[in-house]
Amino acid sequence: MGESPKFKLVISKLTELLTVQDAVLNRVQAGGYSTDEVFAIRLALDEAVSNAILHGNRQDPSKQVTIQYSVNDQAVWIEVCDQGCGFCPDDLPDPTLDANLDTPSGRGVMLIESYMTEVSFNKAGNCISMVKRKGCKLPNSD
Repeated sequence: MGESPKFKLVISKLTELLTVQDAVLNRVQAGGYSTDEVFAIRLALDEAVSNAILHGNRQDPSKQVTIQYSVNDQAVWIEVCDQGCGFCPDDLPDPTLDANLDTPSGRGVMLIESYMTEVSFNKAGNCISMVKRKGCKLPNSD
């Protein structure tokens, strides 16, 4: 993302998510992003951090989740890494299949991929990198 300053937060508990939201979204809003873009970034951030704490680190308070982010007038970049053993995103069950519709979880990665412009995982499967480009339309928005 060019010369934009990069910021870093480290948390270990879900109760610290609000601190992450405030830090990232204050910069996003100051960057002139639309209400829809702020919503998309918040949703993706919440899902990624929650997944890292709950599934990656299995709520072990001795393990950390590292959030790095950068905001400029063109894009927001966020990386969320946990200390878990990782996963393969291709192995996730399709949450849109009839058999999975009543499952109370399993939609986070799909939502992130729907609302962000670019999404990638590291080889180990314990870091997600997300980009939201300013001005890119959300699905089903006019």
